[in-house]
Amino acid sequence: MKLISWNVNGLRACVKKGFMDFFNEISADIFCIQESKLQEGQIDLELPGYKQYWNYAEKKGYSGTAIFTKVEPLNVTYGLGIEEHDHEGRVITLEFEKFFMVTVYTPNSKQELLRLDYRMEWEDAFREYLVELDKKKPVVVCGDMNVAHKEIDLKNPKTNHRNAGFTDEEREKFTTLLESGFTDTFRYFYPELESVYSWWSYRFKAREKNAGWRIDYFVTSESLNDKLKDAKIHTDIMGSDHCPVELDMEE
Repeated sequence: MKLISWNVNGLRACVKKGFMDFFNEISADIFCIQESKLQEGQIDLELPGYKQYWNYAEKKGYSGTAIFTKVEPLNVTYGLGIEEHDHEGRVITLEFEKFFMVTVYTPNSKQELLRLDYRMEWEDAFREYLVELDKKKPVVVCGDMNVAHKEIDLKNPKTNHRNAGFTDEEREKFTTLLESGFTDTFRYFYPELESVYSWWSYRFKAREKNAGWRIDYFVTSESLNDKLKDAKIHTDIMGSDHCPVELDMEE
């Protein structure tokens, strides 16, 4: 089973930059996107053989997620079921026979950490949500989680310490998530691999210099560890300031 996650940073723009070429070539069983930046009816995506599920932010041109799946889910839910967290289209959950598939676009703490306090509340609520799902059946969660977990996960850890996405608080929340019974699948396969990132700033020729961050993840219930086959980061795929990430697992 091939699973893909991609923060497209505006799906309409990404479609003009080769989104469909990658989508068709990779032929994923489940393809998740974040930061679609559109409202219902603003794009007509022809994806034969796929069911489409969308969660839109109330604010126009902001956030938003979608899942495209070849296998029809048993059930679909949007958001966390918590009023204060469910206005920005950040979470979709599909229930399949053997696992839950969750895509997430984690809130950014913003410049000067204006949203860090909110981010901490979100992290606790989201972790609790995943832990409750995991009590029913295993969970696969993917998306832009807006944190580089360890120093190995970004090019310049020292100069970025205390910047959004690399604060001690955000990193500790990710550690707590993993300690709650979850696996960072890329590090499961490649614990020491350096200089492989999933996001690069549009400024300072960051992608050209590979001055990036690994902030896009597939995180899975530990009970799925023996079903994991490989994790990939498609650094050669353009179209967004993020690149797609992949998880291959047994069905």
